[in-house]
Amino acid sequence: MSDTIYLKDYTRFCLGGPARLVDADTPEALAEALAHTPHTLIGGGSNLVASDEGFPGTVIRYTAAELQIDGPRIYAGAGVILQNLVDASIDAGLEGLHAMTGIPGWVGGAVYGNAGAYGHSIHEFIESVRYFDGTRVCELSNVDCQFRYRESIFKRRKDWVILGATLRLSKITKRTQLRAEADRILQIRNEKYPPSLKCAGSIFKNLLLAELPAAAREQVPASVVREGKVPSAYFLEQVGAKGMFAGDIRVADYHANLIYNSGEGTAAQVRHLVEVLKSLVLENYGVALEEEVQYI
Repeated sequence: MSDTIYLKDYTRFCLGGPARLVDADTPEALAEALAHTPHTLIGGGSNLVASDEGFPGTVIRYTAAELQIDGPRIYAGAGVILQNLVDASIDAGLEGLHAMTGIPGWVGGAVYGNAGAYGHSIHEFIESVRYFDGTRVCELSNVDCQFRYRESIFKRRKDWVILGATLRLSKITKRTQLRAEADRILQIRNEKYPPSLKCAGSIFKNLLLAELPAAAREQVPASVVREGKVPSAYFLEQVGAKGMFAGDIRVADYHANLIYNSGEGTAAQVRHLVEVLKSLVLENYGVALEEEVQYI
């Protein structure tokens, strides 16, 4: 059973036209939904730019939200809201995920994109990932998931659907310390990305210093490098990105790697502004920026 929806109501950017939506919360229901042609899959919609024309088929969400804690291990279904996982880990006195406080979206999307913040990514805590390969339920170890910075094997295997993940964290006794640190991180995040802001967070991935062209690497001040990464915002600032706009889609005047919908913006305007910014950085520094967002 599918319902016609507007993707703008299911994405944090508040962009996107009509589509048919099917929610599935078991592998059996998922297999049935995948029989729809054409189809695409989304999670919590926090990192998506959906076409103004919508999607000419079925949009599927795997919504299983099972959350089980057994000592230092947690199993989280792909449909678990990421913040709920973070809060459950803090309440259980498990350290690690607290640094991801405030990151929107669902667990499945976080695994898919190897989400993270403040020097940590979710792959550090994953033991294994369950997924559906179109025929059966399978499981991959952390190593076999081929995690890298904001990457996983699931980005290349679009035919695989993440069902859930088993994580292993460190047990500590001072839950109040964890909660205080999480609250501090949330305050910082909310100042940068206010919850009411219609955006997908950082629009571009940060860059690995070692992989930059030599000429660009030489121009990067040591003070901006963090854990071997150069913020995309550094290059964007140099080319005057702050405050640029296309219609109601704007680059924040306080953060060059934040694009937001200030009103009635369109996905086409996002794509246009993204391409302008990528071209400017490539022309001036020889650096090819890559989006964190996914497109429908």
